[in-house]
Amino acid sequence: MKKKPSLISLIITRLFVGLVVFFNLQCAYFFLFHPADYAPGFELSGVPGAAVIQGMGLLFVMWNVPYVFALLNPLKHTLSLIEAVIMQAVGVIGESVLLMVLKGEHPLIKASVLRFIIFDGAGLVLLAIALILVLRFKRSQYS
Repeated sequence: MKKKPSLISLIITRLFVGLVVFFNLQCAYFFLFHPADYAPGFELSGVPGAAVIQGMGLLFVMWNVPYVFALLNPLKHTLSLIEAVIMQAVGVIGESVLLMVLKGEHPLIKASVLRFIIFDGAGLVLLAIALILVLRFKRSQYS
C-alpha cells in the first residue's frame, strides 16, 4: 500500500521549486522587456547589446520548461526535477569557470557573472533540497 506524500514535504518542495521558477522568470522578464538596463553590466550597448540581453531572457524562459513540470507535480515529474538540478549545477559550474578564465580587467562583467553564480548557486541549493525531499518520499513508498 502506497503512502500519501507528506503534505509538508510537498509544500516545501513546491515552494523551493516555485521560488527558483519565480526568480528565473522574473530575470527573464527584465532581460526581455528592459534590456538596456542590463546591457552595460556585460559591456554591451545599443541595439546589439539589447538583442543579446533579450536573447538571454529568452534562454531563461526556455531553460525553465522542466522546472515548471517539476513545480506542477514533483512526484510525477521527478525526472524534470532531476534535469532542473543538473541544469542549475551546469550553470553554477560553467559560470564559475567563465569567471576564472576571464582575461583582462572587466569589473562589470565579473560582477555580473558573480551575481549569476550566487543566483544560480542559491537555486541549486533549493532544487537539491526539493529533490532530496521527493526522493526520500519515493524511497519510503517502496520500503
